[in-house]
Amino acid sequence: MKGMVPPGALLDALPQPLALLDALGEVVAANPPFRAQLEGFAPGDKAWDLLPEAAEALAAGLRGAPGRVGIARLSVSLAITPCARGVLLALTPTGDGQDERLALLGRLAGGIAHDFNNLLGVILGAAAAARVAPLPDEVAVEVAAIEAAAERGAALVRQLLAFARQQVLAPRSVALNDTVMQFVRLLPRLMGPGIQVEMHLEQPSRHILVDPDQWSRVLLNLAVNARQAMGARGRLIFTTGRRLVLADEIAAGELLPPGRYVTLELRDTGPGIPPEVLPRIFEPFYSTKLESGGTGLGLATVQGIVGQSGGRIEVECPPEGGTLFRILLPRAEPPPEASSEAAPTLPFPEPVVATPAGPILLVDDERTLLRVAALTLTQAGYEVLAQEDSQDALDAIREGLRPVLLVTDVAMPGLDGLELARAARAVQPDLPVLLLSGYSAASVGGAPEREGFAFLAKPFTPEALRDAVAASLLSAISAPPG
Repeated sequence: MKGMVPPGALLDALPQPLALLDALGEVVAANPPFRAQLEGFAPGDKAWDLLPEAAEALAAGLRGAPGRVGIARLSVSLAITPCARGVLLALTPTGDGQDERLALLGRLAGGIAHDFNNLLGVILGAAAAARVAPLPDEVAVEVAAIEAAAERGAALVRQLLAFARQQVLAPRSVALNDTVMQFVRLLPRLMGPGIQVEMHLEQPSRHILVDPDQWSRVLLNLAVNARQAMGARGRLIFTTGRRLVLADEIAAGELLPPGRYVTLELRDTGPGIPPEVLPRIFEPFYSTKLESGGTGLGLATVQGIVGQSGGRIEVECPPEGGTLFRILLPRAEPPPEASSEAAPTLPFPEPVVATPAGPILLVDDERTLLRVAALTLTQAGYEVLAQEDSQDALDAIREGLRPVLLVTDVAMPGLDGLELARAARAVQPDLPVLLLSGYSAASVGGAPEREGFAFLAKPFTPEALRDAVAASLLSAISAPPG
């Protein structure tokens, strides 16, 4: 349109590091301060290729949800704000070195969790393989103990990934008030008869985009903290509301970009948090209850889950006493209602996937994990070609191998799993792909579903691997010819 100022000129006139993405996530423009901090951010580039740690938040931004994420390697927070022309990105320094140290600790925790997930995958897979043969009762008991210990280890890994904001989430739109009422119904046994629970829920209820299981974990962690603070008697008050944020808000190094937010406050009538403890309340591995078994991961996990969901958690001790936790999450649209004219659901049997005529190409640089996964699929009746080296796997496809499915780990030396999948698709465009990773789907270089890749989080049980393989094969059979 005549007289319209190009977006690049608008951004260049502003001192803050800013960039604009179009509706497909491609860079439209980036001003000099932004390019100075993030080299290679040029028009036409895919934002999630340049900012893989922000891929999930970028995808949410393209769907209309504002968010923010820390970029540890740059010591900045990235604010993601949907706008009329696409998505606006803004970089803000995280401030003091403490934020950078915590971000680096998060990356370290995520890396440790990924490696630990590989070990747990071997343990769970080997234990399941041992169960295939009849076992003496005394041996079966020991195998069950191994599996139980591995499951507890997996739970600890999930806590580390939550703190690192790299856990696998399955978000959906839920009504905040409904989640609070459902949770409160479960509280009497946890809180005891001496603690009164109150709810002040703003109507109409507004929706948030969260993983329901992880959201319940947030509420449970905060309720347990309140119970421990109050002892046998007190009041726990849940209050919902809303807030309109008109400009960037920064608190304790956490950036909240402009947008419409839904709020949840949990307030207890305990003694409050000592002033010297309050600034460290969300630090990982910091706990005032170490002597009673505290790990120091509870509130760090809560902050990680809320942050990965695009929100922020705040804490304060009001003058009248007690502790107040306030969660802000981007407001989401309600899920579409099912049509009343929809055809009735019929009890169709579960589809059965016949054993495919061709091999499954299984790739993982962890030899033991590769062996266990290959054994699992072989026992399920599949033909499996196992490869430790991703380049060898790609060479085999280029030389004529036509697998029915590529199952590959993501984090591998040299050619990683994503690069392998893309290169294999260049040779065999209809090749179904199942990615395996201990990181969240959005942390592996962009959301895999955008490229039609299936995803399975580590550690997985043999049953989960078999189900994921069957689903990938069924999806390939059901897909329209392209």
